[in-house]
Amino acid sequence: MSFSIAVAGASGYAGGEVLRLALAHPELTVGALTANSSAGDPLGRHQPHLAPLADRELEATSAERLAEHDVVVLGLPHGASGAVTAELEALGYDGIVVDLGADHRLTDPAAWTDFYGSEHAGAWPYGMPELLHAGESAAVAQRAELSAARRIAVPGCNVTAVTLAMQAGISAGVVDASDVVAVLAVGYSGAGKSRGPHLTAAEAAGNLQPYGVGGVHRHVPEIEQNFRLAGAPSVGLSFTPVLAPVSRGILATVSAPLADGSSAADVADAWRAAYGDEPVVRILPEGAWPSTASVTGANAATVQVAVDERAGRVVAICAIDNLVKGTAGAALQSLNLALGLPETLGLSTIGVAP
Repeated sequence: MSFSIAVAGASGYAGGEVLRLALAHPELTVGALTANSSAGDPLGRHQPHLAPLADRELEATSAERLAEHDVVVLGLPHGASGAVTAELEALGYDGIVVDLGADHRLTDPAAWTDFYGSEHAGAWPYGMPELLHAGESAAVAQRAELSAARRIAVPGCNVTAVTLAMQAGISAGVVDASDVVAVLAVGYSGAGKSRGPHLTAAEAAGNLQPYGVGGVHRHVPEIEQNFRLAGAPSVGLSFTPVLAPVSRGILATVSAPLADGSSAADVADAWRAAYGDEPVVRILPEGAWPSTASVTGANAATVQVAVDERAGRVVAICAIDNLVKGTAGAALQSLNLALGLPETLGLSTIGVAP
């Protein structure tokens, strides 16, 4: 059985990555490709790597056109998805909607208003199949929720890396989530195709630039939300992303105090229990550490953990491709579950090297 998929925001990085993966998916047929300012252009002008779709014309985004499909993927700026989904609801659309933006990720309306400054559009099932719930050693509840979902909110890319790095320890109670420190190296595609002096090649090449410093980054409440779901009674998070001069990839280094009474063996057991059977998240062999190059182009996350005995802290590192496992791959993983298909259908965990 084939499902038709429409992509709104097809000219952007996230929309383009969904299309790249959809073209390789045996049960998806690409339908309408829509955009805003790029409407009327051939897709190849914006996504020249998508040769099978290069001659397709980008249409103006309308709920009526999107609703002609089994699946709608929204790769729109933050704050724009809510209006489109409201129009789809008004049309009685009963297909699946997958939002790559932030509009439906947060369950707390006050947190949305604080960080995004607009009215909350409502929370949807969260598109991270590996997300642990309190007391779980494997992500059973989240997969059950996604399997019944008709609306899916894809996580933020930084959120995915930080969550996958540390949630195992929180769920198992071997780390203290009241003092989590996360520092990330982030590829430039995470900023989308927005324009700004700091995003030009002249400024980016050979340069590392922190941003969203001091607790103001919009991914902060989303990470806190995930850690609370995993069982943290309270969350204290210092989160600092740093733009690195690479196109793709996130390397997240996350640390937290070792919980009283826990040992290095307990930490190793917690991470193995959480990810030992996961198809996408891989615990690396002892002594090996994640790198972004190893997951480029792959719907994969690599994780390693160690205990810093002198500091009394657990240090976990996670590498992902921000456009794949950080966005489009997570979208298709979750969509597969919602469609009743094998979770990893059409998705490769094999990276591109060198």
